[in-house]
Amino acid sequence: MSEELTKILFLCTGNSCRSQMAEGFVNELRSDEFRAWSAGVETHGLNLLAVKAMAEVGIDISHHTSKLVDQFLDKDLDYVVTVCDHAKESCPMFLGKAKKVHAGFEDPPALAADAKTEEDALVYYRKVRDEIQAFVEAMPDNLNND
Repeated sequence: MSEELTKILFLCTGNSCRSQMAEGFVNELRSDEFRAWSAGVETHGLNLLAVKAMAEVGIDISHHTSKLVDQFLDKDLDYVVTVCDHAKESCPMFLGKAKKVHAGFEDPPALAADAKTEEDALVYYRKVRDEIQAFVEAMPDNLNND
């Protein structure tokens, strides 16, 4: 059955937040149609506020790890979705049929840089989380508009 699923890699700079959220949403909400992974051009570790924001909507990404894109270069992917501008510019060439799609989302840690409390910071994580959820819910139509 998994061979029939559309395979997507979400790519971000550090694979700590946005790409992890996207992977979590796809594999939780759309697992009947898609199989998702996430990676980064670098690894920054899993962002704990991203884990908290996702837990608020019932999705546990605490078991995710930060992975390098190199691990996926030989994977037979259908789509590579870059979720930040740096990843879009740094995305390596994937062999095979993978279509590269850009869906840029703001960086929650950067948005929350001046937040005084964790609760204040979570406001930004929730905003981006909800935008990523809307993107995932609109798939596959938004994957073919690039």
